[in-house]
Amino acid sequence: MPRRQSHIDIAKVVASHLIVLHHFTVYGPLAVALDLAAPRLTDWFFEYARMAVQVFLVIGGYLAAGTLAPHGYLHSTRPWRSVAQRYLRLVLPFSVALLLVIVCSAWTRPWLPADFIPVAPSLVALLAHFSLLFDVLGFEPLSIGIWYVAIDFQLFALMAALLWVGGRAAQGLVALVMLGSLFSFNLQLTGDSWALYFFGSYGLGAFAWWAGHSRHGGRVLFVLAAVGVAALLWDFRMRIALALVVALGLGLARRRLSNDRPLLALHPAWTRPLRVLGRSSYALFLTHFATLMLANALWAHWAWTFDGAAAVVAACAWAACVVIALLFERFVERPLSAIRIHS
Repeated sequence: MPRRQSHIDIAKVVASHLIVLHHFTVYGPLAVALDLAAPRLTDWFFEYARMAVQVFLVIGGYLAAGTLAPHGYLHSTRPWRSVAQRYLRLVLPFSVALLLVIVCSAWTRPWLPADFIPVAPSLVALLAHFSLLFDVLGFEPLSIGIWYVAIDFQLFALMAALLWVGGRAAQGLVALVMLGSLFSFNLQLTGDSWALYFFGSYGLGAFAWWAGHSRHGGRVLFVLAAVGVAALLWDFRMRIALALVVALGLGLARRRLSNDRPLLALHPAWTRPLRVLGRSSYALFLTHFATLMLANALWAHWAWTFDGAAAVVAACAWAACVVIALLFERFVERPLSAIRIHS
């Protein structure tokens, strides 16, 4: 994999915070208060900010291609080791974050008897979550947005399987499944528990990587754009339009990097904070629900009525989400990511 790329860090930071702010406008009495204070702003976050997940789907496919098949075909004879490593990379911090959510929900439940506070899980429900099969098996998620963790693992495993089966023609097989997703599976209303529903965006990200390493990268990006436009003409979806824009941007940026022309030449004073925040985006995704529950409980308990009270509490809770994510990444996620599977 190449050195860390600032444009990816920026995309991850912006997308992760949009998702957090979306959840702030959806759940609990604090969301109601924010909607009363700034209805147009909260309506925008409610309706559109959730689409930022497409950024992670495209980046996920882009990085998966760079890890598994940087030149368009599988470069390892043991892809399942990479799949198992991906599972550990996702599920170990995920499990710790779930325990944090369980503790916070137990503390919050007596203060705030709201529908979005998860019930105490059974052992079977915990096992379903730790195996990332909770959605497939029909268990109520213990935290908001964690469906993405399960989908991310499914997508990575599916990509590895396609590359393994496809051999030297792997790109063609990935393209075929991507087209199936864009023109069929992504249109199924009940298919979002499975990777095929999201593989269109993931595949766009993978081809963005491969375009950046191809002598004919310009043509690849042109074909990618044509496929995306055709999918939108077939059935317009804002989420697919966003995924296409992100994929084309990543492909163009990758080509510039291949020619030693970085897309962004940031001052070092900005590079490190962006790198730190980008690295903690998964931690932010995992831990912000616990903070959101506590913020709602405090809001209901304090019952503040002065002008701007909801904005003050939301801003403090948002800042707390960032701090907790940074600590979680440093002291939980990073040490756990050092655990490796040895053959």
